[in-house]
Amino acid sequence: MSDHQPGNTDRRTFLQAGTLAAATAAVGSHAFGQDVVPVEQPPVPRRKLGRTGVEVTMLNQGAIRGSQTERVLRYSYASGVRVFDTAKVYNTEPTLRKWFEAQPEVRKNIFLVTKDMPKTADQIPKMVDDRLKSLGVDHIDLFFIHGFGDEHKLETAVDLIKSKELGRVVDKVKASGKIKHFGFSSHNKDRAALITAAAEGGIVDAIMLQYRPWLDKESPLNKAIDAAWKANIGLISMKQIAGNGFGDKPVGNILDDVKTKVPMLEEKKLTAFQGLLHAIWTDERISTVCVSMRNTDQIRENVDACRRFEPLKVAEIEQLRDCALAHNHTLCADCDGRCSQAAGTKAELGNLTRFLTYHEFHGDRAEARKAYAELSPEARDWLGADLEAARQACPSKLDFAQLLPRADDLLA
Repeated sequence: MSDHQPGNTDRRTFLQAGTLAAATAAVGSHAFGQDVVPVEQPPVPRRKLGRTGVEVTMLNQGAIRGSQTERVLRYSYASGVRVFDTAKVYNTEPTLRKWFEAQPEVRKNIFLVTKDMPKTADQIPKMVDDRLKSLGVDHIDLFFIHGFGDEHKLETAVDLIKSKELGRVVDKVKASGKIKHFGFSSHNKDRAALITAAAEGGIVDAIMLQYRPWLDKESPLNKAIDAAWKANIGLISMKQIAGNGFGDKPVGNILDDVKTKVPMLEEKKLTAFQGLLHAIWTDERISTVCVSMRNTDQIRENVDACRRFEPLKVAEIEQLRDCALAHNHTLCADCDGRCSQAAGTKAELGNLTRFLTYHEFHGDRAEARKAYAELSPEARDWLGADLEAARQACPSKLDFAQLLPRADDLLA
């Protein structure tokens, strides 16, 4: 991040609970069917999304599943969120379609993101058509290649994202009016190389990436983010707190520890989750944070954080980091594969712990088992690996000796 503060961040899983300041408390309510949503509030603060020129809300409603999904989407919108994220594999597009049919004005007021998984450029037009049909809309604001790097070898992915063929296809689909902007999402261990290639290729408008606000300034990922920022690519943070104990199932006494070790939270009347959001937004390179807000408490808390955002000091971000790393979390948002290399194994330790996080923290148990099953036997076989060396190499110091047997037990 060159001369920026080390407050860069990801986004996609901020959660829960606690008592909030009432900055965004509803001033009234109205019935929609049998659901109650707040009287519509003004949009939360916005930032420009790179070269798109679009000003997007700094808080982004990530995809959720379940019987309350439609109610949560409406509540999020009424609370001031104007960016909504989905994808083919989430099976959530039909819910958005139902919402748009019930409230057509909503589609006009939001920035809609969806994703699919093309392996070649020529697959994109049909996938765009499929997503439009599923959503029941005439255009998509931002179309992403989903999980870019997971379905390609690194060299193939780098070549694709810089290719003239991809540029021609994207230009043609944009000219048709079916998509406004193009990019990719990635939590792949090689995402630094992918982001750097995107910055060089000039085709990508926006990138959603797994990231946390205490990323080392000299790391390849931070340098790649800098390159994207200089190329005016919009950056969206995701999975910023997944698996570190700040989420659905706090581990040990992490919340008490945070209160003690991060005094600015009490001073600013922020919860631990709100403090982490402020750490992310402190990085000017991050336009919006994608959070899978699953209930009204989470929406109110995160909206309140957004409306009260003030940049944090470096020392305050470091205090949050130290608290997070002191507890046995399950996901390393900065994973670049160094853990497997240090352990002398071809097992994908970062993916194994990520899928465990999906199972234990996100509630996506079927998806976690499916992803685990799709790994090759070699990628799942961590036996014989030097797990202490892996832990020492891991930026988040994951306890692989404790986590990997649990992953096998729950996901196999």
